[in-house]
Amino acid sequence: MRLKLKSGNNLFLYSILGMTNVLILPHPGTAAEEEGLVEEIVVISQSLEDTIPQDLARYGNRLEIVTAEQIQQSGFIDVSQTLQMLVPGLHVAPKNGPFDYFDASLQGSRSQEILWLIDGVRITNRLYNGTSPLDTVPVHMIERIEVLKGGQGIFYGTQSVGGVVNIVTKNFSEQSDGAVGSGVNSNDGYNLNGYYRTAFGQHQIVLFGSRDDADGYQPYRNEDIQPSSTDRERSYRVDTAGFKYAWNFSPASRLSLQYQFTDNELDFARPYLNNKTVNAREEEILSFKYDLQVNDSLDLFLKAYRHNWDTEYTRIYNELDESGNLTGNTVVINDRSYWGYEDYGFNAMARLDLGVGIETLFGFDQQNFSGQDDVWRIGDQEEEVNAPFFQIRTTDELLPDTHLALGVRNNRASSSEDSTVWNLTGRYELNDYLYLQGNVGTSFRLPDAEALFLNEYYDLDNDGVPDGGWFSIGNPDLEPEESRNLNLAIGGSLQRMQFELTYFARDITNYIESYVPVEIAGVEGESFANTSDEVEMRGFELIASVALGDDWSFHFSHTDTDARLNGSGPQLTGIPERESKLRLDYRPSGRSFGVSLSSNLVGRINARRGSKRGDYAVSDLSAFFNLGDNQQHRISLRLENLTDEEYATRIDRGTLDSTGASYLFENLGMSRTLHVSYTYQF
Repeated sequence: MRLKLKSGNNLFLYSILGMTNVLILPHPGTAAEEEGLVEEIVVISQSLEDTIPQDLARYGNRLEIVTAEQIQQSGFIDVSQTLQMLVPGLHVAPKNGPFDYFDASLQGSRSQEILWLIDGVRITNRLYNGTSPLDTVPVHMIERIEVLKGGQGIFYGTQSVGGVVNIVTKNFSEQSDGAVGSGVNSNDGYNLNGYYRTAFGQHQIVLFGSRDDADGYQPYRNEDIQPSSTDRERSYRVDTAGFKYAWNFSPASRLSLQYQFTDNELDFARPYLNNKTVNAREEEILSFKYDLQVNDSLDLFLKAYRHNWDTEYTRIYNELDESGNLTGNTVVINDRSYWGYEDYGFNAMARLDLGVGIETLFGFDQQNFSGQDDVWRIGDQEEEVNAPFFQIRTTDELLPDTHLALGVRNNRASSSEDSTVWNLTGRYELNDYLYLQGNVGTSFRLPDAEALFLNEYYDLDNDGVPDGGWFSIGNPDLEPEESRNLNLAIGGSLQRMQFELTYFARDITNYIESYVPVEIAGVEGESFANTSDEVEMRGFELIASVALGDDWSFHFSHTDTDARLNGSGPQLTGIPERESKLRLDYRPSGRSFGVSLSSNLVGRINARRGSKRGDYAVSDLSAFFNLGDNQQHRISLRLENLTDEEYATRIDRGTLDSTGASYLFENLGMSRTLHVSYTYQF
């Protein structure tokens, strides 16, 4: 398939590529801008799956794109930090720095309402939907990151309620090229990375690999650390390797294979009792894809995939005597205890142009999941989801200035009731400078394995009473959450400014509530339940990009969200009331360097256990220099957390050494850290 964005069609180009710090535009002062034109860009892909995000953007969905070039120029080392600083409307709070869990919210969503993919393969943690799965994903292998906003359940299924984040690894290339790089940071960290891609005859190959390693930083205040915690810095080691292979039978037919493997050792930091706590994790992603363009009117796509995520969890505590003092001995709580899951399935799609200004896209999605957790006691469970889907949409032949699409999907899950969702999107070009677009429909979210099957219920003597008192247990009768969503936007291009203003709304029924009090044989515990309350989320998002003269540009976004049960009461946990992102870029014309200042301003957030966090501003200063006759050498500098802001990314509960009583402590974001990296491109 071949998508052309022609000169003069600026409005369409801006909407597809984004109008903020992730905007891909000619730098101010180029000949193209001086003539009022954008050079022709040609995107060629044989994959029907690859074009879905761009197609959805054309039909009224907001799409943000972060490129590998932007990541490298800014000196980021992991995906969560990249998203935190560069993507408008997406709140990300990394728990303890790079390669760790994080809390996220996309246009007012909860973490578990965002679907995460790598090259179209879901990597979302199906044991715990709220555990964001990017602690094993380095940035060195990335071609681009695509962020689709609003309900995307037609093509992506469960959990894509607030949107989808798809991480695209290095693309195939007809030309041979590659790069090797290394970097260091002031947290005793380093990385090594490289990739190579080539083509011969009908075959194409991509190879990539990287290592990221750091001793880390102390993610807690000194006063929150108990003497019993002797491992006080959160470290990580992440090794990743992968390859892609494509066999192009003809210009219209391709068979491709992709495999990616990561081997990681990730500290799970604690400010109390901690001697050593480690998640030793192995992850594999394998996919086969076949694309066939039968003719100009019919495209076919087939995919089979498998995602394995296996962790051995080790937790060793320091032993205390009756007075709360260290004895010098240790207690092994978990010795390589297993928790993990397997996600596999297949997808079949076809696009058919009916030749009357209407085209359809239809297919079938089959997903299988199995997983268990010997740490948090979730037995080996299996789930299967079968989902046919269908979309009909207009083409330029019928409505040149208007694009409309209507989709339907029926989800049949083995552990829950059937669910049917629909989605209507559209975009209308008011004139050469302004457009209207919108997205309205329904979505659903299946309960995760924790909510359904958790069994922290010890009854060692089989008397029906939980031993040790407190317990936590899943609810196998949970129903899927259902939601209605609306996004309406006006945007355009005025002089040297591009903007988009979006109103979004989401109402959720069958809302799955955690920590619901229950009782067994007079013993109190907690479980999960569908509440009769309806969650109402309302908000707006403003995105703008302004060229300030020939060398400077300014990018701004602001998101304001009200998310409450029945429209009243406190803001839902983990969702910022407001957040702004600012970026000032200096790219002198004809020069091979650039400087950027980025800021993330986060409003108040209701956190776990009735506490609050937020109300902080964190900034990064970055610069890059391209050297050599062919600009093949690049040096990148990044001063993370420029002002050394002390801010909380999550709030948890610990125990005091002296009394055993519980206390709340804050996980702190990265302190001021200097990153230096070098890349040689060939």
